[in-house]
Amino acid sequence: MGNEINDLNICGSMSDVQERKKFFVYGSLVQGMVHHEKFFKNSTFIGNGLVKGSIYRLQVGYHVLAESADGYVPGEIYEVDASPVLLAIMDEFHGYSPLNLDKSLYLRKEVEVLVSGIGPVLVWIYVLNPLKLPKASQKIETGNWKDDFVSNPPLTLRLSEKEKEYVRKLGQSVGRDIVPIQLDIYRQLMNLGLIVDKGRRLALSKLGQEVLRFLE
Repeated sequence: MGNEINDLNICGSMSDVQERKKFFVYGSLVQGMVHHEKFFKNSTFIGNGLVKGSIYRLQVGYHVLAESADGYVPGEIYEVDASPVLLAIMDEFHGYSPLNLDKSLYLRKEVEVLVSGIGPVLVWIYVLNPLKLPKASQKIETGNWKDDFVSNPPLTLRLSEKEKEYVRKLGQSVGRDIVPIQLDIYRQLMNLGLIVDKGRRLALSKLGQEVLRFLE
């Protein structure tokens, strides 16, 4: 199988895209996960596939795909109307800028994946910028993020509805807005490292901001 999937190559510009395109997705973007409906509500499911790479679990509990030649990662393939508007939204979500690749969190690339029952298919995919791999991330040696997701649920699934709402309120607060302290929630979120106490007001930590990103 090693020669069936080509090396990744950076995609062309968004302005060149006018047709329906296929995307390989994993983690929070697959069906039933938190971000699937945002981008693939009106898409066509093509099948399950494998892409060459390595998978890492972030501190928040979700996974990122990195380029690698030593393994394969499972995912789903969807076909969508890849309009410039949709691509702009997806690029912003992934922190990708075609004009500033070094500072981009992810890179949007074109790659050939092996689709079950079909064979090699050319798709688009977002892979983590190797310069942005967090030190706290953990490599999943099997590449199977689905099994790891079950055995190590992300923080968003371990929070109560009240705790989620508190995180949202803190994320929406600006300037001198003060979110009242609720001691039971405060203690739990502090123990998880999701909030910081700035004296007169609470705020989300970097990890808390990442959790907010994965809340519906």
